[in-house]
Order: sequence, then C-alpha cells, then structure tokens
Amino acid sequence: MMTPRKTAALLLALDALCVLVCFNAAAWARGIASPGHWITWPLLGPLAFLASGVYLIDGYRDRTDMLSLDFASQHLIAMVGATLATLLLTFAVIPANYPLQGSRAVTLLGFGACLPLTLAYRRSLYLRRIRHQERHHLLFIGDRVSSEAFHGECLRNGFNRPVLYADASGAPATEGHADMERRTFREVLAEIETSRLSVEAIVLRESGRELPGDISQPLVELYFKGVPTYTLELFHQVYWRKIPLYRLNQTWLFQEGFKIAREPVFERLKRATDIACAVSGLVLAAPVLLAAALAVRLEDGGPALFRQRRIGRNRHPFTVVKLRSMRAPGPAQTPAPGVDPARITRVGRFLRATRIDELPQLWNVLRGEMSLIGPRAEWEDLVRHYEQEIPCYHFRHLVRPGITGWAQVNYPYGATLENTLRKLEFDLYYIRHFSFLLDASIVLKTIHTMLVGKGK
Repeated sequence: MMTPRKTAALLLALDALCVLVCFNAAAWARGIASPGHWITWPLLGPLAFLASGVYLIDGYRDRTDMLSLDFASQHLIAMVGATLATLLLTFAVIPANYPLQGSRAVTLLGFGACLPLTLAYRRSLYLRRIRHQERHHLLFIGDRVSSEAFHGECLRNGFNRPVLYADASGAPATEGHADMERRTFREVLAEIETSRLSVEAIVLRESGRELPGDISQPLVELYFKGVPTYTLELFHQVYWRKIPLYRLNQTWLFQEGFKIAREPVFERLKRATDIACAVSGLVLAAPVLLAAALAVRLEDGGPALFRQRRIGRNRHPFTVVKLRSMRAPGPAQTPAPGVDPARITRVGRFLRATRIDELPQLWNVLRGEMSLIGPRAEWEDLVRHYEQEIPCYHFRHLVRPGITGWAQVNYPYGATLENTLRKLEFDLYYIRHFSFLLDASIVLKTIHTMLVGKGK
C-alpha cells in the first residue's frame, strides 16, 4: 500500500498528464496547434491553478472521502475556479503570442475534460485504498475507559475502518462495547509478528505513567519498521483535523503552533485581506443586499436587519448585523439560543440556506470587530454560560470571530452544550494551525455549502 506522500505524488503526476492530454486534444480540435505538435510549458499555469484548487479541497489527501457527493461538489468548484483563473491569466495578464490565446474554448474544453477524469482516478484510488484498509486494523492502546471513549469518537466522526483495542497494562482485557474487539497487547503483538494481523497505524493514549519496557520496546521496533504511531492528540489532528478537548489545560495555550500569537505579521496580512475583501464584497453585494432587505420587509413588515450583542476578540462585546431571517418572539416567549424552525420566515429560510443573511457582517469585518474567517461569534449570554461549563472555552477568543470558519464548514449548526464542545475542537484546531492555505480551503468549502444549500 502506498504511503500518503506517494499517493499525493501519484495524483499530482496524473493531474499533470491529464492537463497535458486534455489541453492538447482541445488545441488540436480548435486548430491552434497541429495534430502531433504538443503544447507543454504554457500548460504550467493551468496545472498550477488546477493543483492549487484540488489541494485546497484536500484532493491530494488520501484520507479524504472522494466518493462523497460533497467532495464531487467541491471538486467542481475548484475546477471552475481554476478555469476562471487561467482565463484571467491568459487574456488579462500575459502578453500576446501566448499559445492558449488562440481560443478561449481550449481552456474551457481542457478543464471540462479534466473534471471527470481527475475525479474518476481519485475515486478509483480511494476504492483501492478502502479495499486495502478492510484487511488492515488501526490499533488503539489504552485502558478500558480510554478505549470506550475512542470508540465513541470514531462513531461520531464516521470512522469506518476496523479498530482493534489493546490493553498495555498486562492485565486480562476486560469486555467493552459489543462491537469493540479488545485484547492484551502481548496477544496483538504475537499476531503481528506472525503476520496474522496487519496494522495500518497505532494510536497510543497519553499517560503520566511510563510504559513497561516489554511494551515500549516492541512499539519502537514497529515504528522503525514503518508502522505509523500517533499519540491520541496527534491522531485527532492528523485524521480528524481538530483538537481533542481532553488535552486542554491552562498551559496548552503556550505550546508551539500558535502563529497568530507568535507572528504578528500573519495577523496584519489577514487584517489587510479582510479590509480589501469586505470593501469589495459590500460593493458587489449591494444589489443583492437591497433586494433581500426589501423581500424581508415585504414578507411581514418587520425590520430588515437583525442586531445582537456578540463576543469578539479578547472577550470584547460588539453588535453583529445580519439580515433578519426569523420573526420576533411573541410576548409570552423569551429569546432562546439556537434556531426555532417555527419562527423562520419563507424568505429567511432561503437567506439562511444561501448564507445571504450573513453578508451585512462585512460591515463588522470592515470595523475590525470580525474577520472573514474565524470562530463563530456567539451571543454574549451563551458565552457566559459556556465559560462556566467548558474549561478553556475562552481560548477561542484569541482571534477575531469570523463570518465563516473551520468549525462552520465541518460541523452542523447547533446550540447545545454537546454541539459547542464538538465545534470548539475545530475552532481550536484553526487557532493553532492558522494559515492562508487553510483560510483558502475554508472559502472553497463555504462556497460549496452555499451552493448546495446547507446554510443554517
């Protein structure tokens, strides 16, 4: 089975071959190149845009579910973006005599042919990987309590690979859930050494106690034989791209990885990007905002805008502005967190599904109260409640809240304590691993959410 790096390299090579063949076939068909004469270096631009777009939707990551409709939709969006970027580069930036300037149809046909092909071989490789994984187990090493917790986390994250649970204490393995297979580590090690058991990776639950020598030494040997070994915290970040809340404490903040806190240049660049995008967005979206505000007003005669106090960076409160999508609560009702479906208007349902109701928040971005991308800005009453119930919840206020964010594109909306815990894991991952590439990935995933109507 290929390693993740080899899989990514193979996919990139296939993408390069696909661009070469599809664009040259289109060029021959349109007559801008004679059959048999291959255009090569001018295709570096289209390949770079294609590879960048696919990378942002995790199209080179072997753990991405490439069979899902969500991935197909995101793949389409990435290809459309690559097409537009190539057309802009070809006809607005590059001087004359560039081979692709002979016909816009070459770019359109080239990417049009690449779309099904690049998706097809990704799905083929993913199916091959699934068949391989059915014969390989993930080995989790921990006690019964941590094993059951990990089993529950696998169920919540839709992790469908076979997992074997091993107890490293040396005591007989006790029974867990009915669908959990638990053994002692020595039993598992004997099966691995005799090739009766194939292990894809090992997950080791962190502990304040050192592992016995007869446990740690075999783990070291397996690691040097090429079996990937992760701590549970690292597994969460690599496989599920979130921070497990059990690892949080008051010193967690001072660990490595917080580029925003350690490198102010990142924050300044992000702020400059926010201002430029907010100004452009408000100008371009003005007709849509006016039409939406009029529709909201005409439906029930209420105000077009909704204002609410939210908590921003460093716990500073501010007033968020959105298009109103719900009717005001009746006299006998008290405002409550979450969404009451009975109060959502017909216009509001459309605005929420397409995220148009979020557009006025660009004004908050321009004022510096929000960013385009970051944790969701929560209602101040909810924040007070969550800070009492969730240790280290205030860590999410290290950055400006965002119109969209890593938690918003990875977890459905919900205002329960359990929902908040799950979203916090994604928010903290974003805060620790902030990068412009991650922001770009969130933008593409947000476009996908808007187009398929999954907004809330």
